[in-house]
Amino acid sequence: MLTPAEATAAINAAIRPLAAETVPLRAAALRVLAETLYAERDLPPFDRVAMDGIAIRHSDWQRGTRRYVIDGIVGAGSEPLPLAESDHCLEVMTGAMLPPGTDSVIPFELLRQSSGVAEVLSDDVVPGANVHRRASDGRAGDVALTPGTLLRGPEIAVAASVGRSSVQVSRSPAITVISTGDELVGPEEALLPWQIRRSNAQGIVGMLQGRGYFDVMDLHLGDQRPVLLQQLGETLATRDVLILSGGVSAGRFDHVPGVLQELGVQQVFHKIAQRPGKPFWFGISPNGQPVFALPGNPVSTLVCLARYVLPALERLSSRQGSTVNAALLEDGWQSQGSLTAFVPVMRIAPASASVRLHQTRGSGDFVSLVGTDGFVELAPGETIAPGSPVPFYTW
Repeated sequence: MLTPAEATAAINAAIRPLAAETVPLRAAALRVLAETLYAERDLPPFDRVAMDGIAIRHSDWQRGTRRYVIDGIVGAGSEPLPLAESDHCLEVMTGAMLPPGTDSVIPFELLRQSSGVAEVLSDDVVPGANVHRRASDGRAGDVALTPGTLLRGPEIAVAASVGRSSVQVSRSPAITVISTGDELVGPEEALLPWQIRRSNAQGIVGMLQGRGYFDVMDLHLGDQRPVLLQQLGETLATRDVLILSGGVSAGRFDHVPGVLQELGVQQVFHKIAQRPGKPFWFGISPNGQPVFALPGNPVSTLVCLARYVLPALERLSSRQGSTVNAALLEDGWQSQGSLTAFVPVMRIAPASASVRLHQTRGSGDFVSLVGTDGFVELAPGETIAPGSPVPFYTW
C-alpha cells in the first residue's frame, strides 16, 4: 500500500488543470484568475478627498488663517471648482477630486460654520491632511492581479477598478457525487429496519459547496452491476470529476473497481496505509477525468475527501494554496500500529493554533465529528510530544 504522501504525489502527477474560460465579472466569485490584470490608470487616478470637510491651501494655515470664506461645494463625481483666493476654502465630500489650488482637507468635526464662513477649531493641521494622493496605491500599467488568484470580494473589486467587465478564469469542475448501496435511503423516504439514511453524499456535497464548488450533481445507485456500468458510463461522458462513496472494499457487492476498469478508467492506486479510509481508490478515465472512489464508512468518506479530493480539486481548478495547515497537538501522541492515523480534533479556543484530540468510536461514528474543526495526520512509529506541530486538515 502507498503511504498518504505517496498517494498525494500520485494524484498530483495524474491531475491536469482544466482549460480557462471567459466569464462576466459578476459570475467570477470564487473562480481562479487565468490572466494578468493591469491597472488602466493611476490608483487613485487623482488626488482624492479622504474625509468630508473643507479644502484649503496649507500655506494660508501657516500664515495664521483660521477663518475661511466658503466659495462652493465639490461632491464626489463632479468637476472640481478651482480655489482662486487666499483665505478661502471649498466644501468637499469624500471621494471627490481635490480642487485645484488646495492641498489639505480639514474634516467637518474640527470646524464651526456660520454665514458662509468655516472656523477651524484645531491647532493641528498638517500639509496634505486627509488627501489620498494620486498613484499612491499603484501606477498605470502596474500588475493588479496575477494568474492563480482566487477571486473573492476584494479581488473582484480590483478587477472592476481596472475596467474589466469580464475576466478569464480557470473553469470550475462539473462534479458528480454518487453514493452506492442497496441499504441507503434518502432522508425523505420511509425507512425499513435494515436500512440506513443516505448521509455520505450530503456531507460530500456540503463540503464541496463550502469550498466554492457549486456545479455538483448528487446521484444514488444500488449495488447492481449493470446499473453501475450504465450510469457511471453516462456520467463520465458529461462530467469533469466523479466522486463515489461505497463499493470499493472486498465484499461480494463491491462492484465499483471492476466497473470502472470495464469503462476504461485506469487505476492509479487502490488502498492507502492509513486509518480510517484504507480502501480509497483513485483512477483516471480515458478522457483524463479524475475518479475518486471513497470508502463507504462516513468518517472514512469525509477524511479522504478533505485529505485527498479537495487538494486535487484545487489543482484541477488552478487554485493556489492548500487545505493543509499546521496545528499544535495539545495531547501529544504515541503511535500504535503501522498505519498513518487521521484523528478528529477540536481547537482549544476559536482561531487557536492548538488542538485537542477527539477520538471517534470507529469509522462509522460520524456523529462524533459534530463540533470538530478537522483532523490531524499522525504518522506511524512516532511519539509526538505535547504541543508539537502536526499536519491539520479542516472540514
